[in-house]
Amino acid sequence: MKYLLEGEETKRLLFRRVKPTDFNSWMPFHEEPLSTQFWEGEQPEPKIACQKWFDTVFYRYKNNLGGMNALIDKSTNALIGQCGLLLQTVDNIQELEIGYSILPNYWKNGYATEAAAKCKNYAFENKLAASLISIVHVDNVPSQKVAINNGMHLDKTTTYRDNPVHIFRVYAQ
Repeated sequence: MKYLLEGEETKRLLFRRVKPTDFNSWMPFHEEPLSTQFWEGEQPEPKIACQKWFDTVFYRYKNNLGGMNALIDKSTNALIGQCGLLLQTVDNIQELEIGYSILPNYWKNGYATEAAAKCKNYAFENKLAASLISIVHVDNVPSQKVAINNGMHLDKTTTYRDNPVHIFRVYAQ
């Protein structure tokens, strides 16, 4: 699939497809309340939320809608997060999004910025889109900082899946 960065790497990270066997390693993301504090509505219990996440990842793979890549720490071989290029529809416009989520134990180490920058460069080098977005809840300051560090600017504020969000955008150079 043209949107996956399978086999790509950065200084610290290796990108690969998410595997069903990653499920237990990804559970801490859903067990940490701060991971989902900005999502509107009642959140399902962690195991159900994790299963929904994985179902979405594999649905995207199957339907060529982009997808999250597992981020593997090259020095430890540990799964530390997920990041990828996702086809999204925002305000009735199809966009290519850079999505990123890092496991709580690895927050504040620059992994999201490193992975997001790789996604941006990959998308533009392969001419996948003229611009890229990141969809970030209006209160999620850490994720907004990742978008800004990735050269994005605030393009607009809108509602996405019942959430108030900022749309950050960057254009191909």
